[in-house]
Formats: sequence, C-alpha cells, structure tokens
Amino acid sequence: MARIRVLVVDDHRIFAESLAAALAAEPDVDVAAAGSGPAALRCLERGAAEGRRFDVLLVDAELGAGPSGPVAARPAPDDAEAAVDGISLVTGVRRMQPGLRTVVLAEKDDPRRAALALQAGASGWVAKDCSLQRLLAVVRGVLRDETHLPPALLTGVLRELTEVRRHRTDSERLVESLTPREREVLRCMVAGLGRKAVAERLFLSPHTVRTHMQNVLGKLGVHSTLAAVALARRAGVGPAEPLPVLSGDVVERGGQPA
Repeated sequence: MARIRVLVVDDHRIFAESLAAALAAEPDVDVAAAGSGPAALRCLERGAAEGRRFDVLLVDAELGAGPSGPVAARPAPDDAEAAVDGISLVTGVRRMQPGLRTVVLAEKDDPRRAALALQAGASGWVAKDCSLQRLLAVVRGVLRDETHLPPALLTGVLRELTEVRRHRTDSERLVESLTPREREVLRCMVAGLGRKAVAERLFLSPHTVRTHMQNVLGKLGVHSTLAAVALARRAGVGPAEPLPVLSGDVVERGGQPA
C-alpha cells in the first residue's frame, strides 16, 4: 500500500497534535507536525535529504497571527525566529518543492484569502471543523491534481481571481511603458534598495537614480515607493538578483588581486 506523508503546520499545538493523531490512525498515512513556518521548512528539507519527501502540507491560514490578526513577521516564541504567515509559507514551499500539494486549513470562509492561497499555489481550502473523512478526501483528491474549495466560496473566489487578473493586466501595461533602465530601477525598488544602493549597483549617480525613480512613479501613476512596489508585484516584477558575495579577503581591482 502506497503511504501518504502529511505535514501538519499549525502554531496551536493542541490542534496540530490532535489532527496529526487522527490522521496517523489511517493505515496509509504517515504524519508529522510543525509549530511554525521555519520549523515546517526544516522538516521539508530534512525529509527531502533523507529521501522521504512529504506529499501533502496542511497549513493553518492564520499561521503566525497575533491577537490583533495576521502579521508577515514577528518573533516566534519558541526559537526567536521570524514567524511566517500561512500564505507566505505556501509560496515558499511551492518554489522549494513544486511537487508538494498544499491544503490551507481555515477557521472561517474568506474568499479573498482563499484566492490568495490558490494564487500562491495551494490546491485546497478546507474548514478546520470539517470531518476527518472530508479532510482525507481532500488530501487524496489533491494528490490526483484536484482543486478543492467549499461550494459556498466558489463564487467569491472566482470574483476575486477575476479582479486580480484585471489589476494584473492594468499593472503589466503600466510596467511595459517603462524604459529598460527604469525597469532595472523598479526591480531594485522591489528588492528594497534605497537610492544610494541603487546608484552603486547600477553605476549611476544618486541624482540620476532619483530622476529615474521619479519617472517610474510618474509613469506608474503612484505617489510612493511602496505603491510602486505593490503595483510591480501585481505585474509579476520580481526583485533584482542579489549581487555575488566575494569569498575571502581578495577583491579584484583593475584586473589585479588587491
């Protein structure tokens, strides 16, 4: 019998352990649990290194949320690492292990976040209080490349995805109006580089970079760097690649070792 390896990721320990125990009772399911995004990534890396990759990731939609709601990063109580929210974890896992299927577990129906989860690469969105039989059906279904959503969410999710596609098309059209140099500057902005860092990276003067940044904002029709970065991400513009780090104390100057 082919066994299904499942990783449950939830920072509510009692829920994670209870769900893992219920799934482990199935004869064809092996289960592990992780209490944070970083811990989940370590589990996935370790499993891959040992030749025992996980098949399905069950991740809490509100992973990393504090009492006031979701946050992108905060100190984790156990290991002082940065916490990772559920949707960001789905995105990272999709890049790291494209074959892994992800199902998001949610306490409430939320069309916007469900749409974000699907865009990030999730294969399903399931209520936390669903029956074990329903959850197992979803786990087995996503392994057959099925996408699972509660019927009550379908209309809202389709509306959200349609709106996202419209915004993406508009954003792509604006980005296409930029010159190649302005696109380079925009990618540096997406990477979080300031004016001086952009100038050093592109071998330009800070004054020239400032002019390019102003032109980028004007052509994109926004008034701040944050708004420009948000629009760029909607258009699929990624950050500039990090510069290579030289090892040791040897630095090339004028073709000769320093």
